[in-house]
Amino acid sequence: MATAARPQFGFLHQALEDLKAKQLYFQLRVLEGEQKPIATFDGKEVINLSSNNYLGLTSHPKLRRAAIDAVRRWGAGAGAVRTIAGTMRIHLDLEEQIAKFKQTEACVVFQSGFAANAGTVSAILGKEDLIISDELNHASIIDGARLSKAAIRIFKHRDVADCARICEETKDWPGQKLIITDGVFSMDGDIAPLPELCSLAEKYTCIMMVDDAHSSGVLGKGGRGTVDHLNCHGRVDIQVGTLSKAVGAMGGYVCGSRELIEFLYHRARPFLFSTSHPPATVGACQAAFSLLDSPDGEKLLKKLWSNTKFFKRGLKRLGFQTGKSETPITPIHVGDAGKAFEFSRRLFDAGLYAPAVGFPTVAEGKARLRAIVTATHKRQDLTRAHEILGRVGTELSII
Repeated sequence: MATAARPQFGFLHQALEDLKAKQLYFQLRVLEGEQKPIATFDGKEVINLSSNNYLGLTSHPKLRRAAIDAVRRWGAGAGAVRTIAGTMRIHLDLEEQIAKFKQTEACVVFQSGFAANAGTVSAILGKEDLIISDELNHASIIDGARLSKAAIRIFKHRDVADCARICEETKDWPGQKLIITDGVFSMDGDIAPLPELCSLAEKYTCIMMVDDAHSSGVLGKGGRGTVDHLNCHGRVDIQVGTLSKAVGAMGGYVCGSRELIEFLYHRARPFLFSTSHPPATVGACQAAFSLLDSPDGEKLLKKLWSNTKFFKRGLKRLGFQTGKSETPITPIHVGDAGKAFEFSRRLFDAGLYAPAVGFPTVAEGKARLRAIVTATHKRQDLTRAHEILGRVGTELSII
């Protein structure tokens, strides 16, 4: 039964009305079926350029079988937090598998990539410490930094000289210092200057941390991430990744030294106060990492990059501005947020789903569509996407 809005929430009503007036209001699109390159949202079949399912693993037969087998053996859920009775052998096996894959001593799995970032930063640092962060780092890093109560200094996006300036100005900082960056930036698709940042961390005795959410399963040998892609093994103290994008399941992880992981067992609040992953999710993740580390995984990676290059070339020919993207994340810059959301709506009506992104996710005046190509798109899908984008983009005077 519907209830009348209480007067205390009048400010929420007004905020929603303001979003509608600015054409920024949206409703959740409902996926009816599997997360595939051609998918049905809200009853309409569209070319799907909206998911993080880079390798198509969400519906891969090996992950399906592994998830079902895990349920049969281990049950539907863990039933407790990890520190009480919720650490199953299957959880430890997955963490050992990830640590080996990432070439680190140890690993701990969190309930999400967001929890992994926020929980780690807020656990290892305190009010006497300093965080030096790229201005376009993910919200989970920003929230973790705020929760830590450490001092925060922001360097210009991918600007090594600006980071060096802050390091020099704070070289006598009495507490711990952390340099932190995304490996691949989620809204622009560009890659962090990791080797140079590692050098600064070494010179100024900083902890070096990278969030590899959008590079896990995408960059490096077998999808090992930016650390492998840029040959920085042994130089990054903390590697964060996700299990919910290219890996195709759900969760996040932190890799590093054994002491780091044992400390997080004791102090990372999301780990301490959340029930552990259900066995089906763990089994699917194990199958995904086995697949990544195989010839089949290499084939998927090659297809992902082949499709990415084909899609980007087509956008360039049409005259779209895609910024400095170096990865399958392809921003289509529009500028005005209202126009970007209208572009996305019209594309959906024409048979293509590419979501619009505006403030506060990106800066005002820098609204864009974010398109992501996967290994499972067919060339005819991408050719058709070019046709739709070109037609609607011309109608709206975007190109």
